[in-house]
Amino acid sequence: MRHLCFLFATVILCAPLQAAETASVAEPIRDVVIYGGTSAAVVAAVRAAMLGTSVVVVSPDAHLGGLSSGGLGYTDSGNTRAIGGLARDFYRRVWKHYQSPEAWKWQPRESFVGLGQGVNKTDVGDNSMWLFEPHVAEQIFDAWLEEHRIEIVRGALLDREKGVELGPQGEAGAGPRIVAITTLTGPAGPARRFAGKVFIDATYEGDLMAAAGVKYHVGREANSVYGEEWNGNQVGILHHKHYWAMPVDPFKEPGNPASGLLPLVSTDPPGTRGEGDARVQAYCFRMCLTNHPDNRVPVAKPAGYDPGTYELLARTFAAGWREVFRKFDAIPNRKTDTNNHGPFSFDHIGANYDYPEASYARRREIIADHQRYQLGLLWFLTHDDRVPADIRTTMQTWGLPKDEYGDNGHWSPQLYIREARRMLGDDVLTEHECLGTRDVKKPIGMGSYTLDSHNVRRYVTPAGTVQNEGDIGVHPKQAYQIGYGSLVPKRGECTNLLVPVCLSASHIAYGSARMEPVFMLLGDAAANAAVLAARAGSAVQDVDYPSLRGLLASQAQVLELAK
Repeated sequence: MRHLCFLFATVILCAPLQAAETASVAEPIRDVVIYGGTSAAVVAAVRAAMLGTSVVVVSPDAHLGGLSSGGLGYTDSGNTRAIGGLARDFYRRVWKHYQSPEAWKWQPRESFVGLGQGVNKTDVGDNSMWLFEPHVAEQIFDAWLEEHRIEIVRGALLDREKGVELGPQGEAGAGPRIVAITTLTGPAGPARRFAGKVFIDATYEGDLMAAAGVKYHVGREANSVYGEEWNGNQVGILHHKHYWAMPVDPFKEPGNPASGLLPLVSTDPPGTRGEGDARVQAYCFRMCLTNHPDNRVPVAKPAGYDPGTYELLARTFAAGWREVFRKFDAIPNRKTDTNNHGPFSFDHIGANYDYPEASYARRREIIADHQRYQLGLLWFLTHDDRVPADIRTTMQTWGLPKDEYGDNGHWSPQLYIREARRMLGDDVLTEHECLGTRDVKKPIGMGSYTLDSHNVRRYVTPAGTVQNEGDIGVHPKQAYQIGYGSLVPKRGECTNLLVPVCLSASHIAYGSARMEPVFMLLGDAAANAAVLAARAGSAVQDVDYPSLRGLLASQAQVLELAK
Protein backbone atom coordinates (compact mmCIF):
# COMPACT_ATOMS: atom_id res chain seq x y z
CA MET A 1 0.00 0.00 0.00
CA ARG A 2 2.99 2.32 0.10
CA HIS A 3 2.13 3.57 -3.36
CA LEU A 4 -0.77 5.49 -1.76
CA CYS A 5 1.50 7.85 0.10
CA PHE A 6 2.70 10.22 -2.55
CA LEU A 7 0.48 9.91 -5.58
CA PHE A 8 -1.08 13.25 -4.69
CA ALA A 9 0.67 15.09 -7.50
CA THR A 10 -0.69 13.97 -10.81
CA VAL A 11 1.68 13.33 -13.67
CA ILE A 12 0.56 16.60 -15.17
CA LEU A 13 1.91 18.56 -12.23
CA CYS A 14 5.08 16.59 -11.55
CA ALA A 15 7.01 16.94 -14.79
CA PRO A 16 9.22 19.90 -15.70
CA LEU A 17 7.56 22.89 -17.31
CA GLN A 18 8.92 25.24 -19.91
CA ALA A 19 7.71 28.51 -21.29
CA ALA A 20 7.22 28.73 -25.02
CA GLU A 21 9.98 30.71 -26.73
CA THR A 22 7.80 31.42 -29.71
CA ALA A 23 4.07 31.86 -30.01
CA SER A 24 2.23 28.63 -30.60
CA VAL A 25 -0.38 28.07 -33.28
CA ALA A 26 -2.76 31.03 -33.36
CA GLU A 27 -6.03 30.50 -31.53
CA PRO A 28 -9.39 32.03 -32.38
CA ILE A 29 -10.54 34.99 -30.32
CA ARG A 30 -13.13 33.72 -27.83
CA ASP A 31 -15.71 35.92 -26.24
CA VAL A 32 -14.77 34.59 -22.78
CA VAL A 33 -11.58 32.86 -21.63
CA ILE A 34 -11.76 31.28 -18.18
CA TYR A 35 -8.57 30.35 -16.35
CA GLY A 36 -9.18 27.89 -13.53
CA GLY A 37 -10.63 24.48 -12.75
CA THR A 38 -12.74 25.36 -9.71
CA SER A 39 -16.50 25.05 -9.32
CA ALA A 40 -16.67 28.77 -10.16
CA ALA A 41 -14.85 28.11 -13.44
CA VAL A 42 -17.29 25.36 -14.42
CA VAL A 43 -20.37 27.42 -13.58
CA ALA A 44 -18.99 30.48 -15.40
CA ALA A 45 -18.34 28.39 -18.50
CA VAL A 46 -21.80 26.83 -18.48
CA ARG A 47 -23.46 30.22 -18.10
CA ALA A 48 -21.40 31.79 -20.88
CA ALA A 49 -22.29 28.92 -23.19
CA MET A 50 -25.97 29.14 -22.26
CA LEU A 51 -25.89 32.79 -23.29
CA GLY A 52 -24.61 31.81 -26.74
CA THR A 53 -21.03 33.02 -26.52
CA SER A 54 -17.80 31.27 -27.39
CA VAL A 55 -15.94 30.14 -24.27
CA VAL A 56 -12.95 28.04 -23.31
CA VAL A 57 -11.90 26.71 -19.91
CA VAL A 58 -8.13 26.67 -19.47
CA SER A 59 -7.67 24.59 -16.33
CA PRO A 60 -4.39 24.16 -14.47
CA ASP A 61 -5.96 21.05 -12.94
CA ALA A 62 -6.61 17.66 -14.48
CA HIS A 63 -9.84 17.31 -12.50
CA LEU A 64 -12.53 19.98 -12.56
CA GLY A 65 -14.61 21.24 -9.65
CA GLY A 66 -11.96 22.32 -7.15
CA LEU A 67 -12.93 21.58 -3.57
CA SER A 68 -16.49 20.66 -4.52
CA SER A 69 -15.15 17.56 -6.26
CA GLY A 70 -12.03 17.43 -4.10
CA GLY A 71 -13.48 16.27 -0.81
CA LEU A 72 -15.69 19.09 0.44
CA GLY A 73 -18.94 17.19 0.14
CA TYR A 74 -20.41 18.39 3.44
CA THR A 75 -21.30 21.78 2.02
CA ASP A 76 -20.64 24.89 4.07
CA SER A 77 -23.83 26.47 2.85
CA GLY A 78 -25.11 28.92 5.45
CA ASN A 79 -28.62 30.03 4.53
CA THR A 80 -29.44 27.95 1.46
CA ARG A 81 -32.26 30.32 0.50
CA ALA A 82 -29.54 32.78 -0.55
CA ILE A 83 -28.18 30.39 -3.19
CA GLY A 84 -29.72 30.62 -6.65
CA GLY A 85 -28.87 30.46 -10.31
CA LEU A 86 -26.62 27.67 -11.58
CA ALA A 87 -25.23 27.10 -8.09
CA ARG A 88 -28.68 25.98 -7.00
CA ASP A 89 -28.92 23.87 -10.16
CA PHE A 90 -25.75 22.02 -9.17
CA TYR A 91 -27.23 20.98 -5.81
CA ARG A 92 -30.46 19.96 -7.53
CA ARG A 93 -28.42 17.72 -9.80
CA VAL A 94 -26.85 16.19 -6.72
CA TRP A 95 -30.35 15.49 -5.34
CA LYS A 96 -31.43 13.92 -8.62
CA HIS A 97 -28.40 11.62 -8.65
CA TYR A 98 -29.17 10.25 -5.21
CA GLN A 99 -32.78 9.46 -6.11
CA SER A 100 -31.51 6.45 -8.03
CA PRO A 101 -31.17 3.18 -6.07
CA GLU A 102 -27.98 2.52 -8.04
CA ALA A 103 -26.36 5.52 -6.32
CA TRP A 104 -26.41 3.70 -2.96
CA LYS A 105 -23.79 0.99 -3.34
CA TRP A 106 -22.34 0.97 0.16
CA GLN A 107 -25.35 1.66 2.37
CA PRO A 108 -29.15 1.64 2.13
CA ARG A 109 -30.52 4.99 1.14
CA GLU A 110 -32.92 5.07 4.08
CA SER A 111 -30.05 4.63 6.56
CA PHE A 112 -28.36 7.89 5.55
CA VAL A 113 -29.28 10.54 8.13
CA GLY A 114 -28.35 13.36 5.78
CA LEU A 115 -31.55 12.88 3.80
CA GLY A 116 -33.61 14.72 6.41
CA GLN A 117 -34.52 18.39 6.35
CA GLY A 118 -31.64 20.65 7.37
CA VAL A 119 -29.29 23.41 6.30
CA ASN A 120 -26.41 21.06 5.53
CA LYS A 121 -28.59 18.16 4.47
CA THR A 122 -31.47 18.29 2.01
CA ASP A 123 -33.92 21.05 1.14
CA VAL A 124 -36.80 18.66 0.70
CA GLY A 125 -39.28 21.10 -0.81
CA ASP A 126 -36.74 22.35 -3.35
CA ASN A 127 -35.14 19.03 -4.31
CA SER A 128 -31.65 20.31 -3.44
CA MET A 129 -29.08 18.16 -1.67
CA TRP A 130 -25.95 19.55 0.01
CA LEU A 131 -24.11 16.33 0.87
CA PHE A 132 -22.37 14.27 -1.80
CA GLU A 133 -19.40 12.09 -2.70
CA PRO A 134 -16.42 13.61 -4.55
CA HIS A 135 -16.78 11.50 -7.67
CA VAL A 136 -20.47 12.38 -7.93
CA ALA A 137 -19.66 16.10 -7.96
CA GLU A 138 -16.98 15.60 -10.61
CA GLN A 139 -19.33 13.57 -12.78
CA ILE A 140 -21.93 16.35 -12.56
CA PHE A 141 -19.40 19.02 -13.49
CA ASP A 142 -18.02 17.00 -16.40
CA ALA A 143 -21.49 16.12 -17.71
CA TRP A 144 -22.56 19.77 -17.42
CA LEU A 145 -19.64 20.90 -19.56
CA GLU A 146 -20.24 18.11 -22.07
CA GLU A 147 -23.92 18.99 -22.24
CA HIS A 148 -23.01 22.46 -23.49
CA ARG A 149 -20.07 21.25 -25.63
CA ILE A 150 -17.64 23.53 -23.86
CA GLU A 151 -14.00 23.40 -24.88
CA ILE A 152 -11.78 22.37 -21.97
CA VAL A 153 -8.01 22.32 -21.81
CA ARG A 154 -6.84 20.40 -18.74
CA GLY A 155 -3.50 20.54 -16.96
CA ALA A 156 -2.54 23.82 -18.64
CA LEU A 157 -0.52 26.10 -16.36
CA LEU A 158 -0.38 29.81 -17.05
CA ASP A 159 3.05 31.17 -17.85
CA ARG A 160 3.04 33.54 -14.89
CA GLU A 161 6.18 35.41 -15.97
CA LYS A 162 5.44 36.32 -19.58
CA GLY A 163 2.21 34.59 -20.49
CA VAL A 164 -0.18 37.52 -20.14
CA GLU A 165 -0.30 39.84 -23.14
CA LEU A 166 -1.62 43.28 -22.30
CA GLY A 167 -3.01 45.63 -24.91
CA PRO A 168 -2.67 49.40 -24.85
CA GLN A 169 -4.70 51.58 -22.55
CA GLY A 170 -7.96 52.93 -23.90
CA GLU A 171 -9.42 56.32 -23.21
CA ALA A 172 -7.82 58.58 -20.63
CA GLY A 173 -7.88 56.98 -17.20
CA ALA A 174 -8.58 53.51 -18.55
CA GLY A 175 -6.15 50.70 -17.88
CA PRO A 176 -4.74 48.00 -20.12
CA ARG A 177 -6.70 45.00 -21.29
CA ILE A 178 -5.65 41.38 -21.57
CA VAL A 179 -5.25 40.37 -25.21
CA ALA A 180 -4.28 36.74 -24.65
CA ILE A 181 -2.78 34.31 -22.19
CA THR A 182 -0.18 31.63 -22.91
CA THR A 183 0.34 28.38 -21.02
CA LEU A 184 3.54 26.53 -20.29
CA THR A 185 4.79 23.56 -22.23
CA GLY A 186 4.40 20.45 -20.13
CA PRO A 187 2.99 16.92 -20.00
CA ALA A 188 -0.41 18.27 -21.04
CA GLY A 189 1.07 19.38 -24.35
CA PRO A 190 2.80 22.30 -26.00
CA ALA A 191 2.32 25.89 -24.98
CA ARG A 192 -0.92 27.38 -26.24
CA ARG A 193 -2.12 30.91 -26.66
CA PHE A 194 -5.72 31.84 -25.84
CA ALA A 195 -6.98 35.17 -27.12
CA GLY A 196 -10.21 36.59 -25.78
CA LYS A 197 -12.42 39.61 -25.36
CA VAL A 198 -12.99 39.13 -21.62
CA PHE A 199 -11.11 36.95 -19.13
CA ILE A 200 -12.20 35.37 -15.86
CA ASP A 201 -9.67 34.32 -13.22
CA ALA A 202 -11.46 31.50 -11.40
CA THR A 203 -8.43 30.04 -9.60
CA TYR A 204 -8.05 29.75 -5.83
CA GLU A 205 -4.66 31.46 -6.12
CA GLY A 206 -5.45 34.45 -8.35
CA ASP A 207 -2.53 33.74 -10.68
CA LEU A 208 -4.00 35.41 -13.78
CA MET A 209 -5.01 38.45 -11.78
CA ALA A 210 -1.51 38.80 -10.35
CA ALA A 211 0.25 38.20 -13.68
CA ALA A 212 -1.94 40.88 -15.29
CA GLY A 213 -0.65 43.44 -12.79
CA VAL A 214 -3.83 43.79 -10.76
CA LYS A 215 -3.16 44.77 -7.15
CA TYR A 216 -4.04 42.37 -4.36
CA HIS A 217 -3.42 41.59 -0.70
CA VAL A 218 -2.10 38.50 1.08
CA GLY A 219 -2.56 37.97 4.80
CA ARG A 220 -4.60 39.68 7.49
CA GLU A 221 -5.18 43.43 7.40
CA ALA A 222 -5.02 45.42 10.59
CA ASN A 223 -8.44 46.38 11.92
CA SER A 224 -7.54 50.00 11.26
CA VAL A 225 -7.36 49.48 7.47
CA TYR A 226 -11.12 49.13 6.98
CA GLY A 227 -12.35 50.14 10.41
CA GLU A 228 -13.13 46.53 11.31
CA GLU A 229 -13.33 44.72 14.64
CA TRP A 230 -12.59 41.11 13.69
CA ASN A 231 -9.59 41.30 11.34
CA GLY A 232 -5.89 40.90 12.09
CA ASN A 233 -4.24 39.14 15.01
CA GLN A 234 -6.72 37.21 17.17
CA VAL A 235 -4.71 36.82 20.39
CA GLY A 236 -7.18 36.34 23.23
CA ILE A 237 -10.02 35.13 20.97
CA LEU A 238 -10.58 31.44 21.71
CA HIS A 239 -13.42 30.57 19.37
CA HIS A 240 -13.09 26.82 19.80
CA LYS A 241 -11.26 26.96 23.16
CA HIS A 242 -8.38 24.80 21.89
CA TYR A 243 -5.72 24.93 24.62
CA TRP A 244 -7.64 27.32 26.85
CA ALA A 245 -9.00 24.69 29.24
CA MET A 246 -6.01 22.30 29.17
CA PRO A 247 -2.52 23.81 29.49
CA VAL A 248 0.00 21.86 27.41
CA ASP A 249 3.77 22.30 27.59
CA PRO A 250 5.35 23.23 24.21
CA PHE A 251 9.01 22.53 25.04
CA LYS A 252 11.00 19.48 23.95
CA GLU A 253 11.87 18.89 27.58
CA PRO A 254 8.76 19.81 29.54
CA GLY A 255 9.36 22.88 31.67
CA ASN A 256 12.70 23.67 30.01
CA PRO A 257 12.56 26.53 27.46
CA ALA A 258 16.26 26.07 26.74
CA SER A 259 15.49 22.68 25.19
CA GLY A 260 13.66 24.33 22.29
CA LEU A 261 10.14 24.08 21.01
CA LEU A 262 8.26 21.06 19.75
CA PRO A 263 7.53 20.87 16.00
CA LEU A 264 4.73 23.06 14.67
CA VAL A 265 5.05 25.69 17.43
CA SER A 266 6.11 29.20 16.36
CA THR A 267 8.90 31.16 18.03
CA ASP A 268 7.13 34.44 17.23
CA PRO A 269 5.75 36.45 20.15
CA PRO A 270 1.95 36.64 20.61
CA GLY A 271 1.69 40.19 19.24
CA THR A 272 -1.25 42.55 19.63
CA ARG A 273 -4.87 41.84 18.88
CA GLY A 274 -6.05 43.54 15.69
CA GLU A 275 -2.64 44.16 14.14
CA GLY A 276 -2.05 43.02 10.57
CA ASP A 277 0.42 40.44 9.31
CA ALA A 278 1.24 38.35 6.25
CA ARG A 279 0.10 35.05 7.79
CA VAL A 280 -2.43 32.90 5.92
CA GLN A 281 -5.05 30.72 7.61
CA ALA A 282 -4.21 27.03 7.64
CA TYR A 283 -4.81 24.67 4.73
CA CYS A 284 -5.68 20.97 4.78
CA PHE A 285 -7.03 18.25 2.54
CA ARG A 286 -10.73 17.61 3.10
CA MET A 287 -10.17 13.87 3.39
CA CYS A 288 -12.71 11.43 2.07
CA LEU A 289 -12.55 8.37 4.34
CA THR A 290 -14.72 5.27 4.58
CA ASN A 291 -15.33 2.59 7.20
CA HIS A 292 -16.94 0.11 4.82
CA PRO A 293 -14.59 -2.90 4.83
CA ASP A 294 -15.25 -3.75 1.18
CA ASN A 295 -14.43 -0.23 -0.01
CA ARG A 296 -11.61 0.61 2.42
CA VAL A 297 -7.93 0.92 1.55
CA PRO A 298 -5.79 0.96 4.73
CA VAL A 299 -3.58 4.02 5.12
CA ALA A 300 0.12 3.22 4.76
CA LYS A 301 2.91 4.80 6.76
CA PRO A 302 4.16 7.73 4.64
CA ALA A 303 7.79 7.89 3.60
CA GLY A 304 9.78 10.00 6.05
CA TYR A 305 7.24 9.54 8.84
CA ASP A 306 8.48 11.06 12.11
CA PRO A 307 6.38 10.34 15.21
CA GLY A 308 8.01 13.33 16.91
CA THR A 309 5.96 15.59 14.63
CA TYR A 310 2.91 14.60 16.68
CA GLU A 311 4.36 14.88 20.19
CA LEU A 312 2.20 17.93 20.85
CA LEU A 313 -0.88 15.86 20.02
CA ALA A 314 0.30 13.11 22.38
CA ARG A 315 0.51 15.69 25.16
CA THR A 316 -2.91 17.01 24.18
CA PHE A 317 -4.35 13.52 24.64
CA ALA A 318 -2.58 13.28 27.98
CA ALA A 319 -4.32 16.52 28.99
CA GLY A 320 -7.69 14.88 28.38
CA TRP A 321 -8.72 15.86 24.83
CA ARG A 322 -10.74 13.19 22.97
CA GLU A 323 -12.65 14.89 20.09
CA VAL A 324 -10.76 13.31 17.19
CA PHE A 325 -13.89 12.22 15.31
CA ARG A 326 -16.02 15.35 15.72
CA LYS A 327 -15.51 16.48 12.10
CA PHE A 328 -15.77 13.11 10.39
CA ASP A 329 -18.90 14.50 8.72
CA ALA A 330 -21.05 11.89 7.01
CA ILE A 331 -21.68 11.97 3.28
CA PRO A 332 -23.45 9.20 1.33
CA ASN A 333 -22.21 5.62 1.12
CA ARG A 334 -20.46 5.43 4.49
CA LYS A 335 -17.93 8.07 3.61
CA THR A 336 -16.82 11.28 5.27
CA ASP A 337 -15.81 14.79 4.49
CA THR A 338 -13.14 14.95 7.21
CA ASN A 339 -12.24 18.46 8.29
CA ASN A 340 -10.06 19.97 10.99
CA HIS A 341 -11.34 20.00 14.57
CA GLY A 342 -9.67 20.84 17.84
CA PRO A 343 -6.26 22.04 19.05
CA PHE A 344 -4.19 19.59 16.97
CA SER A 345 -5.90 18.13 13.92
CA PHE A 346 -5.78 17.99 10.14
CA ASP A 347 -4.99 21.67 9.56
CA HIS A 348 -1.23 21.98 8.96
CA ILE A 349 -0.94 25.22 10.90
CA GLY A 350 1.79 27.64 9.82
CA ALA A 351 2.99 25.56 6.85
CA ASN A 352 1.48 27.60 4.03
CA TYR A 353 2.54 31.23 4.40
CA ASP A 354 4.45 31.33 1.12
CA TYR A 355 1.96 29.33 -0.94
CA PRO A 356 -0.01 32.23 -2.51
CA GLU A 357 3.06 33.77 -4.17
CA ALA A 358 5.10 30.59 -4.58
CA SER A 359 6.36 29.12 -7.84
CA TYR A 360 4.65 26.03 -9.20
CA ALA A 361 7.56 23.90 -7.96
CA ARG A 362 7.37 25.35 -4.46
CA ARG A 363 3.60 24.88 -4.37
CA ARG A 364 4.07 21.20 -5.21
CA GLU A 365 6.45 20.94 -2.25
CA ILE A 366 3.89 22.57 0.06
CA ILE A 367 1.14 20.27 -1.19
CA ALA A 368 3.41 17.25 -0.64
CA ASP A 369 4.19 18.44 2.88
CA HIS A 370 0.49 18.78 3.69
CA GLN A 371 -0.24 15.28 2.40
CA ARG A 372 2.71 13.85 4.32
CA TYR A 373 1.52 15.61 7.49
CA GLN A 374 -2.05 14.31 7.20
CA LEU A 375 -1.13 10.77 6.23
CA GLY A 376 1.38 10.77 9.09
CA LEU A 377 -1.32 11.97 11.46
CA LEU A 378 -3.64 9.16 10.34
CA TRP A 379 -0.83 6.64 10.90
CA PHE A 380 -0.07 8.12 14.32
CA LEU A 381 -3.73 7.94 15.38
CA THR A 382 -3.92 4.33 14.24
CA HIS A 383 -0.65 2.93 15.57
CA ASP A 384 1.05 5.04 18.25
CA ASP A 385 0.79 3.81 21.85
CA ARG A 386 0.51 7.41 23.07
CA VAL A 387 -2.93 7.59 21.46
CA PRO A 388 -5.75 6.39 23.75
CA ALA A 389 -6.66 2.79 22.92
CA ASP A 390 -10.30 3.52 22.07
CA ILE A 391 -9.27 6.14 19.51
CA ARG A 392 -6.70 3.80 17.96
CA THR A 393 -9.26 1.01 17.71
CA THR A 394 -11.84 3.24 16.03
CA MET A 395 -9.28 4.80 13.71
CA GLN A 396 -8.29 1.34 12.46
CA THR A 397 -11.78 0.97 10.97
CA TRP A 398 -11.23 3.96 8.65
CA GLY A 399 -9.34 4.10 5.38
CA LEU A 400 -9.29 5.65 1.92
CA PRO A 401 -12.18 4.77 -0.43
CA LYS A 402 -11.38 2.50 -3.36
CA ASP A 403 -13.97 4.25 -5.53
CA GLU A 404 -12.58 7.78 -5.13
CA TYR A 405 -9.54 9.39 -6.81
CA GLY A 406 -8.51 6.17 -8.51
CA ASP A 407 -5.79 7.91 -10.53
CA ASN A 408 -4.28 9.59 -7.45
CA GLY A 409 -3.88 6.82 -4.91
CA HIS A 410 -7.41 7.42 -3.57
CA TRP A 411 -6.25 10.76 -2.21
CA SER A 412 -7.74 14.11 -3.25
CA PRO A 413 -5.63 16.04 -5.75
CA GLN A 414 -7.02 19.34 -4.39
CA LEU A 415 -5.52 20.98 -1.31
CA TYR A 416 -8.00 23.21 0.53
CA ILE A 417 -6.69 26.68 -0.35
CA ARG A 418 -8.82 28.51 2.18
CA GLU A 419 -7.33 31.85 1.23
CA ALA A 420 -4.53 33.08 -1.00
CA ARG A 421 -4.43 36.40 -2.83
CA ARG A 422 -7.41 38.74 -2.55
CA MET A 423 -7.91 41.42 -5.17
CA LEU A 424 -7.98 45.11 -4.22
CA GLY A 425 -10.82 45.93 -6.58
CA ASP A 426 -13.32 48.64 -7.32
CA ASP A 427 -15.02 47.89 -3.99
CA VAL A 428 -13.83 45.86 -1.00
CA LEU A 429 -16.23 43.55 0.82
CA THR A 430 -15.63 44.00 4.57
CA GLU A 431 -17.24 42.89 7.79
CA HIS A 432 -19.41 46.01 7.60
CA GLU A 433 -21.29 44.64 4.59
CA CYS A 434 -21.35 41.09 5.97
CA LEU A 435 -22.75 42.21 9.31
CA GLY A 436 -25.31 44.53 7.73
CA THR A 437 -23.96 47.85 8.98
CA ARG A 438 -23.23 49.22 5.49
CA ASP A 439 -25.21 48.94 2.25
CA VAL A 440 -23.83 47.21 -0.82
CA LYS A 441 -23.70 48.83 -4.24
CA LYS A 442 -24.82 46.84 -7.30
CA PRO A 443 -25.54 43.46 -5.65
CA ILE A 444 -24.93 40.40 -7.82
CA GLY A 445 -25.28 37.59 -5.26
CA MET A 446 -25.42 36.79 -1.57
CA GLY A 447 -23.38 35.18 1.18
CA SER A 448 -24.49 34.08 4.61
CA TYR A 449 -21.89 31.82 6.21
CA THR A 450 -20.08 32.63 9.44
CA LEU A 451 -17.11 35.00 9.11
CA ASP A 452 -14.74 32.13 9.60
CA SER A 453 -10.96 31.96 9.77
CA HIS A 454 -8.89 28.96 10.79
CA ASN A 455 -5.76 29.25 12.89
CA VAL A 456 -2.60 30.74 11.44
CA ARG A 457 -0.07 29.65 14.09
CA ARG A 458 0.74 28.18 17.50
CA TYR A 459 2.72 30.32 19.91
CA VAL A 460 4.00 30.16 23.49
CA THR A 461 2.03 32.15 26.06
CA PRO A 462 3.74 34.19 28.81
CA ALA A 463 2.78 31.34 31.16
CA GLY A 464 4.88 28.94 29.09
CA THR A 465 2.03 26.95 27.53
CA VAL A 466 1.03 26.51 23.89
CA GLN A 467 -1.88 28.38 22.32
CA ASN A 468 -3.40 28.48 18.83
CA GLU A 469 -4.17 31.85 17.22
CA GLY A 470 -6.35 32.93 14.34
CA ASP A 471 -9.44 30.77 14.78
CA ILE A 472 -12.56 32.94 14.81
CA GLY A 473 -16.23 32.75 13.89
CA VAL A 474 -18.61 35.71 13.79
CA HIS A 475 -22.21 35.05 12.74
CA PRO A 476 -24.01 37.49 10.41
CA LYS A 477 -27.53 38.28 11.56
CA GLN A 478 -28.84 37.53 8.07
CA ALA A 479 -27.70 36.83 4.53
CA TYR A 480 -25.79 39.76 3.03
CA GLN A 481 -25.29 41.08 -0.49
CA ILE A 482 -22.04 40.98 -2.45
CA GLY A 483 -21.49 43.84 -4.87
CA TYR A 484 -20.31 43.80 -8.46
CA GLY A 485 -17.37 46.03 -7.50
CA SER A 486 -15.82 43.10 -5.62
CA LEU A 487 -15.42 41.18 -8.89
CA VAL A 488 -13.70 43.85 -11.00
CA PRO A 489 -10.24 45.42 -10.78
CA LYS A 490 -9.69 49.13 -10.58
CA ARG A 491 -10.14 50.69 -13.99
CA GLY A 492 -6.53 51.79 -14.26
CA GLU A 493 -5.23 48.24 -13.78
CA CYS A 494 -7.26 46.07 -16.17
CA THR A 495 -10.50 46.61 -18.08
CA ASN A 496 -11.46 43.10 -19.22
CA LEU A 497 -10.86 40.84 -16.22
CA LEU A 498 -13.35 39.50 -13.65
CA VAL A 499 -12.27 37.72 -10.45
CA PRO A 500 -15.04 35.72 -8.70
CA VAL A 501 -12.86 33.55 -6.40
CA CYS A 502 -9.99 35.78 -5.25
CA LEU A 503 -12.53 38.56 -5.00
CA SER A 504 -11.95 41.96 -3.45
CA ALA A 505 -12.57 41.39 0.27
CA SER A 506 -10.87 41.87 3.59
CA HIS A 507 -9.48 38.79 5.29
CA ILE A 508 -12.36 38.43 7.72
CA ALA A 509 -15.08 39.11 5.13
CA TYR A 510 -13.45 36.59 2.81
CA GLY A 511 -13.79 34.08 5.64
CA SER A 512 -17.53 34.09 4.93
CA ALA A 513 -17.56 34.63 1.17
CA ARG A 514 -15.06 31.83 0.45
CA MET A 515 -17.65 29.04 0.50
CA GLU A 516 -18.11 26.84 -2.57
CA PRO A 517 -21.78 27.76 -3.22
CA VAL A 518 -20.81 31.44 -3.14
CA PHE A 519 -17.91 30.86 -5.51
CA MET A 520 -20.36 29.19 -7.90
CA LEU A 521 -22.89 32.01 -7.80
CA LEU A 522 -20.11 34.61 -8.18
CA GLY A 523 -18.78 32.67 -11.16
CA ASP A 524 -22.30 32.78 -12.56
CA ALA A 525 -22.48 36.56 -12.10
CA ALA A 526 -19.00 37.03 -13.57
CA ALA A 527 -19.98 35.10 -16.69
CA ASN A 528 -23.08 37.23 -17.19
CA ALA A 529 -21.03 40.40 -16.85
CA ALA A 530 -18.35 39.05 -19.17
CA VAL A 531 -20.91 38.31 -21.87
CA LEU A 532 -22.40 41.79 -21.58
CA ALA A 533 -18.95 43.39 -21.78
CA ALA A 534 -17.89 41.23 -24.73
CA ARG A 535 -21.04 42.03 -26.70
CA ALA A 536 -20.86 45.76 -25.98
CA GLY A 537 -17.10 45.98 -26.44
CA SER A 538 -16.98 47.78 -23.10
CA ALA A 539 -14.78 47.67 -20.05
CA VAL A 540 -16.05 45.38 -17.32
CA GLN A 541 -16.23 48.48 -15.11
CA ASP A 542 -18.78 49.93 -17.55
CA VAL A 543 -21.17 46.97 -17.70
CA ASP A 544 -24.71 48.30 -17.51
CA TYR A 545 -25.85 47.22 -14.07
CA PRO A 546 -29.60 47.27 -14.74
CA SER A 547 -29.00 44.89 -17.65
CA LEU A 548 -26.80 42.65 -15.48
CA ARG A 549 -29.33 42.63 -12.68
CA GLY A 550 -32.12 41.82 -15.11
CA LEU A 551 -30.18 38.86 -16.47
CA LEU A 552 -29.45 37.54 -12.99
CA ALA A 553 -33.07 37.92 -11.92
CA SER A 554 -34.25 36.04 -15.00
CA GLN A 555 -31.90 33.19 -14.05
CA ALA A 556 -33.31 32.88 -10.50
CA GLN A 557 -30.23 34.33 -8.87
CA VAL A 558 -30.97 35.55 -5.34
CA LEU A 559 -30.08 39.22 -4.93
CA GLU A 560 -31.96 40.00 -1.73
CA LEU A 561 -33.86 38.25 1.04
CA ALA A 562 -36.45 39.66 3.39
CA LYS A 563 -34.84 40.44 6.74
